[in-house]
Amino acid sequence: MVNNVELLMQYITYLLMAIGGLAFVVAVIVQVIKELPCLNQIQTSVVALAVSMILCPLVVVIVCQCLKIVIVWYYVFASFIAAFIVYLVATGGWERITGIWERTKYNRK
Repeated sequence: MVNNVELLMQYITYLLMAIGGLAFVVAVIVQVIKELPCLNQIQTSVVALAVSMILCPLVVVIVCQCLKIVIVWYYVFASFIAAFIVYLVATGGWERITGIWERTKYNRK
């Protein structure tokens, strides 16, 4: 039982590191390309979402190729779900999520 909890915590740590790293890369890419003439008319959040939707599945495919893992359809599907999480983190979404949580007035007492 203890090994399972340790393994779960290790995977959660890897997941949070991946989300943080991808959010950082998305934020950097958006800051670099948002002033391009073809993209300056588009909202920054839309550009961030597009970059996240391209980057996350691409990273999953690259990691699967490097680790010689067969790419299954649900890996790609999960990467699109993760892309929304990465987008939220990259655009300051934690503040929005925290605000929603605080508005529910959840209290452990």
